[in-house]
Amino acid sequence: MNPEQLLLQYWKELYPGESDHRLIEFLEHLNIERPDTGTGNRSDWYKDAVVYSLYVDLFNNDFDGLINKLDYLQELGVDCLWLLPILDSPMRDAGFDIRNYDRIRADLLGLEEDFNKSEQENIFGRFLEEAHKRNLRVIFDVAINHCSDEHPWFVEARKSEDNPYRDYYIWNRDTSKYGDARLLFKGIEDSNWESNGDDWYYFHRFFNFQPDLNYRNPEVLLEMSKNLLYWQKMGVDGFRADAIPYLWKDDGTSCENLPKTHTIVKFFRAMLDYVKPGTLLLAEACQKPNEVVKYLGDGDECHAAYHFPLMPMMFKAIAAGDGTAVKNTLNPSVTPEIPENAQWFTFLRVHDELSLELVYVSEEDRKFIHDNYCLKPEWDFRVGEGVSARLSELMQRDERKIALAYSLMLTLVGSPVVYYGDEFGKLNDEKYYAEQIQLTGKDDTRFLVRGRIEWKKLEDNLMDEENFHFKVYHTIKEMLNTRKKYKVFGRGSTEFIETPDLLSEKSSGLLSYFRKYDDVKILIVNNLTNNPVQFNNHLPQNDLALLYPKGFTMDEGNNTMHLEPHGFAWFLVL
Repeated sequence: MNPEQLLLQYWKELYPGESDHRLIEFLEHLNIERPDTGTGNRSDWYKDAVVYSLYVDLFNNDFDGLINKLDYLQELGVDCLWLLPILDSPMRDAGFDIRNYDRIRADLLGLEEDFNKSEQENIFGRFLEEAHKRNLRVIFDVAINHCSDEHPWFVEARKSEDNPYRDYYIWNRDTSKYGDARLLFKGIEDSNWESNGDDWYYFHRFFNFQPDLNYRNPEVLLEMSKNLLYWQKMGVDGFRADAIPYLWKDDGTSCENLPKTHTIVKFFRAMLDYVKPGTLLLAEACQKPNEVVKYLGDGDECHAAYHFPLMPMMFKAIAAGDGTAVKNTLNPSVTPEIPENAQWFTFLRVHDELSLELVYVSEEDRKFIHDNYCLKPEWDFRVGEGVSARLSELMQRDERKIALAYSLMLTLVGSPVVYYGDEFGKLNDEKYYAEQIQLTGKDDTRFLVRGRIEWKKLEDNLMDEENFHFKVYHTIKEMLNTRKKYKVFGRGSTEFIETPDLLSEKSSGLLSYFRKYDDVKILIVNNLTNNPVQFNNHLPQNDLALLYPKGFTMDEGNNTMHLEPHGFAWFLVL
């Protein structure tokens, strides 16, 4: 089925009583502006990507500042930049409250608020050009479920019941509607309905200043499509689709993962492929793996999705000194097979909390991880459902544990995401946290894990070999650049193997596995424990080339290997 037929099919599924004339008119407009797609855009480049997630302003002020740091990022070993919210916003939710979908925030462009589109396109276009010169792809966040209450659509919508934009949102006088939709921001919001100041209420799944969009209205679908196409045409390599499980609402349901939500995602994918194949659509779906894989469809929804459940299990494995939780999570009974052209994205930390929602941890796991990592009361998030702290703080500023956590993320499965500052052990930012409480009026502890990079201070730290930040930075940089040399890490299969510790006669403390792709085979051994371990060489008949050592030695005499506490080793099997 060609792209036009697919789009028409999805349109009819979503709006069975609606004429397809509006869609046909929309597609005819696309044909006029459709660029030459060539063949270079069809690459599954995201399978080999090492992604770096950053806030432009917190990283280095604006896009000119970011251009000045592109060489730093290239040398670090990343090849895809994930720009956390850059679109115009009042910044009450770190930019996820979007005020205009086709404008970047003026401060990030270094412009006054009344700038014109050509100025935006010159500045952002120059950034894209400089990034692409360095083989750095660029993706950014689009919250397609909701927007800011300052968005022009909503400003108009709340004026009157007969305003043409009223139906862009969900309104009711009865706040019992959608009563089965869970409260996502427990402890922060007390309802999914917010008063309009009269006898009407609007529906929201996140903050009360973020009204949900109404995709039952076909104009919303087409307007959002226009916004994505605008940025695609400028040269953006992909989009992180924020909060996609909630797009379609039906009363009497949980309003999550509904069939028509998937139809909307398929529509966006077909539309992006129609204009320029290869534009990444990344699913942000905080769900169990068997639900998340549905957002990959049959290779016709998102190209990639975050493996949310793996993240807390890596933390559990290190705290428990036992890799069983990781192996269980990656077992096909928990993590189903994904389409050939799809990919998992893995992470240790992102801009949000270390999430412990019950959609992907048990009550027992939640308590264990929370007890072991929520080391200060102010790190608590959503009444025990998460921990707001930087990786370095969670690991108690122990560079060995930080490196071990990276060894797990970089070698287990999928494409890894490095959260800005974690590569040098950035700490929680108490000052920024306090500033944001004043700005937003919300005690949102996720602001602890954000904050600015102080480049002059960092440069001084990176000159001192004894400095904590120096040790973390050079370790992570070497690991990232080692990983980049081998496609097996992003594309290969994972086969777990038993590795008994000869000193303790236990094997759960050593998480060992082969990664295989084509004729390349790599052996990974991670010591999750606080103790030194000794184990037999798994492949005495093969030559092993040591790719990355951390606390590793080998006794050639009896063919045994030794790892220090929290040490690990990567080997290429020759």
